Amino acid sequence: MARKKKEESAKEEKNEDVEETKEESSNKETKEKSSKEKKEKLSALLEKAKKLEESVKEVEQLDLKKKLTEEEEEKKDTLVPIEDYLKSSIHLGTRVITPDMRPYVYKRRADGLAVFNTSLLDEKIREAINFLIKFKPHEVIVVCKREAGWKPVNKFSELTGITAYTKKYPAGILTNTSLENFREAELLFICDPWLDKNALDDAKRIGIPIMAICDTNNYTQGITKVIPGNNKSAKSIGMIFYLLSKAYIEAHKIPVKSQPIIQEFIEGWENLIPPK
Repeated sequence: MARKKKEESAKEEKNEDVEETKEESSNKETKEKSSKEKKEKLSALLEKAKKLEESVKEVEQLDLKKKLTEEEEEKKDTLVPIEDYLKSSIHLGTRVITPDMRPYVYKRRADGLAVFNTSLLDEKIREAINFLIKFKPHEVIVVCKREAGWKPVNKFSELTGITAYTKKYPAGILTNTSLENFREAELLFICDPWLDKNALDDAKRIGIPIMAICDTNNYTQGITKVIPGNNKSAKSIGMIFYLLSKAYIEAHKIPVKSQPIIQEFIEGWENLIPPK
């Protein structure tokens, strides 16, 4: 009887071992199958990622090529060569960038100075030209308190017949009709909204349009036409008034002995070297 029980127990243990072996084998097959599926999925994902990366590179290359082509076209069509803009430092702003002027800024240099988008400057000068030529010489006054702008502003005035006030703005000439020097202007053109704020306030008070050269640290509230650019440098201000003079003389057919040359607006122009 005991012997029979032992045999039955041994048989049961053997069956259990067989079942365990089968279960282990089944688990092993399941794991192998799962591992294979994971590898296949991973391989598919890697292949998809590779194709996506190649697609992105192609788009980037096309975008870069398009950008370079557009820049080349812009360079060909600027009022003066890009190198001349760089020579004049018109593209160099200040270390302060106001929210109003941020759209015109391309980047910051390592020294913290803001750099204007040169192609955008050219576009805005064109817009300023088209705006300015709508007015006759007697309808415009130019104000420039900053000494760096006195020479080009006075040359602009001499060539175009537009009245200019440098050094000091005569208080009340736009608002006080009882003054002997009262001017009934249709457009005010200023070189810096901060330094020329008295003229700016008068023009806003009587409601005439205002055109202004605005650096990166300027605010543009109340200004009708913004000319973004360096308004601290004699070279930069000279470049702007040189371009405006040429266009205004041509548009209004003003008789002059000879067409304006940039050397009349920027001292030592021929010795200036554009930055690399």
